[in-house]
Amino acid sequence: MRSYLARRLASAIPVVFVVAIVGFVLFRLTPGDPAALLAGDNASREQIERTRQYLGLDQPLHVQFVRYLGRLARADFGQSIFLGRPVTTAILERLEPTVSLAVAAEVFALALAIPLGLLAAVRANTWLDQVAMAFALAGLSIPAFWLGLLLVFSFGVKLGWLPVGEFRPLSDGIVPFLRHMILPAVSLGLIQMALTARMVRSSMLEVLREDYIRTAHAKGMAARVIVLRHALRNALIPTVTVIGLGFGALVSGAVVVETIFALPGLGRLTSTALLNRDYPLIQAILMFVAMIFIVMNLLVDLAYAYLDPRLRVRY
Repeated sequence: MRSYLARRLASAIPVVFVVAIVGFVLFRLTPGDPAALLAGDNASREQIERTRQYLGLDQPLHVQFVRYLGRLARADFGQSIFLGRPVTTAILERLEPTVSLAVAAEVFALALAIPLGLLAAVRANTWLDQVAMAFALAGLSIPAFWLGLLLVFSFGVKLGWLPVGEFRPLSDGIVPFLRHMILPAVSLGLIQMALTARMVRSSMLEVLREDYIRTAHAKGMAARVIVLRHALRNALIPTVTVIGLGFGALVSGAVVVETIFALPGLGRLTSTALLNRDYPLIQAILMFVAMIFIVMNLLVDLAYAYLDPRLRVRY
């Protein structure tokens, strides 16, 4: 297992390097000059040039990139251009709302998707299957921003049942945390719920056709035991991939939802950094999201070994 983890971590180094190159080049090709934005609308050309020199943007791109890689090797993402403080500090300050939202959205998605997909598979080609898959299709079709606005208007403004526009950390209590997190989690997690439900149904249908399932029925085992103890565990193996990668997508896709619900997370920080052409901050957020996907891929592989003991030999 240790050698496997070492190989996976070593294989992540080229991925991080490629992400660093793409992020560095891509953001500098976008229109806009952070020096001009920082200097202000009334700044002269000389003031803009001095600001560019202060930020180090007057150097050739290859020199800037080498310096960026040197800081990256020391886990130093530099200073934010517009916030005027270390990028790592700015990200850590906004990390809790985004991670809380992603976890809450994932919990909501799994709490609905697994029973829904399981019910659709066990009652395949019946009206229950059609209703469940119609609900999943609706979840795939509704945009997160539209659902978020609808939830804000319905439950926050019109009915006043749930608060909007504020974040309460878990340290303030589980009830205030859930009251402020329900609507954003539903808005962000609905698509993930729909994808997971359809995957659970598809995987369960394949497993239920296997010979060992028919043998278990022939031995007289209870259908509930067959489905929950034998079929579901094997059906979750391909579903784990959707769950793991979906969590990374939830973290990276929280920009719109955090903006709608005014959550002070990485999503709003990303939009602010993009508008202000804050290169160090944008690159650091990109690297953070890439690391989340790398870690989730590793956890997915480890979950494979837990669900299927035959795979442990490879590790």
